[in-house]
Amino acid sequence: MRRIGRIIQVKPEAIEEYERIHAAVWPEVLATITACNIRNYSIFRHGTLLFAYFEYIGEDLDADMAKMAEDPKTQEWWTHTDPMQEPLPDHAPGEWWTDLKEVFYNA
Repeated sequence: MRRIGRIIQVKPEAIEEYERIHAAVWPEVLATITACNIRNYSIFRHGTLLFAYFEYIGEDLDADMAKMAEDPKTQEWWTHTDPMQEPLPDHAPGEWWTDLKEVFYNA
């Protein structure tokens, strides 16, 4: 199992809507998350900073992320969430959420 942390900004004017739609994520999107070997997925907010944490139990994260990106219902979900987000100024080319380096873990 691999623990993954990622961050992104939420636009200040979108905070209320972002939280509202995440209070009732579509069942098809949740099913795709599970089918892509993601468990214990959480998103936390501090001001305009979003921190996502999940545990990946699969063998090929890139393939599972591609599978998720190909899902039509997930693509539709992203048409709602992506306009509310802003990548960090120093994000890598082609990166939306910025991956974080794990510096401590105690099992």
